[in-house]
Order: sequence, then C-alpha cells, then structure tokens
Amino acid sequence: MHNKNMHPPAAPALLGAQRSEGERSEPERSGASSKAGAEPRPGTRPNPEVVARAKRRRFTAEYKQRVLAEADAASEPGAVGALLRREGLFSSHLVYWRRERAEGIHQGLTPRKRGRKSKRHPLEEENRKLRRENQRLEEQLRKAGIVIEVQKKVAALLGQPIQTPDTEEEY
Repeated sequence: MHNKNMHPPAAPALLGAQRSEGERSEPERSGASSKAGAEPRPGTRPNPEVVARAKRRRFTAEYKQRVLAEADAASEPGAVGALLRREGLFSSHLVYWRRERAEGIHQGLTPRKRGRKSKRHPLEEENRKLRRENQRLEEQLRKAGIVIEVQKKVAALLGQPIQTPDTEEEY
C-alpha cells in the first residue's frame, strides 16, 4: 500500500542536478577563474584616464585615396581584411568611399560638416547681414550726432560758436 505522505525518490531530478566529470562550470567556461588567479605584472596598471567624449574620426581625401588604392591592389585572399584591421576601418568605409569615387565627387572625398544644412536662401542670408550692418551703422551715426551736438553747445558756452552749413540751404 502506498502512503500519500511519502514521496517517491527523485532520482531523475538528482541525476539532472549532478554534473558529469567532463563538464566545466560557468567560471571555467568564461575564463574568470584563470584570470582571477593570475597576478598582474608589477608596474603595469591600466590607464584610469577616460576620454570625456569620443571624437568622430575624419579622413582626408589623400588618406581615402591611398586606402582605396591599396584595397584595389590587394590580390591575395584576406589582404583587404588585413588592411582594414591594420587601419582600424570597416568594410562600409570602402563601400562609401568607392561610391564617392565612382560618382566622380572629389569634394565628396573631403570631410563634410555634419548636422542640419541651412534652409535659408543665400540672398536672404546676405540681406540679413546687410540689415544688421545698416542697423549698427545707424546707431554709430546717432552717437556721433550726439557728440557733435555736445561739442556745439560747449563751443557756444565758451564763446566760440561752430559754424556749420545748413544742409537745407545747400540744396
């Protein structure tokens, strides 16, 4: 007779929980235990300096042309991959630079400014610039007029009035 309170032995569960002798544990698999036991060489410490902000690389036209020439001249299997690894480039760089070269865009090989392009018309830009300059010059003229008026009053107080021709009478 089978008692309900008695549980059958969990043989399959125990077998699954046990590890076979050839199986490695997780730290061994990731190499953590071998690294943890290794002593760092004296005098060698990693550089704690962290760059605040990564800078985007910019390539000159001469550099792009030199790399493209080397990639085109590569004849052995794996030579282009070795070139890319040596220069720290991606294959997409070559694709993009070849497309630029094929389209005949020499100015495309020079670095371009990133970000939004101005949507304003060049004549509008010139118009705004001229208006600002005109406003600055009008303010300068107003200040000069004030200085001249003060000089006239000082000259009149000293008894030496300044003779200025009236602009209305000249015309």
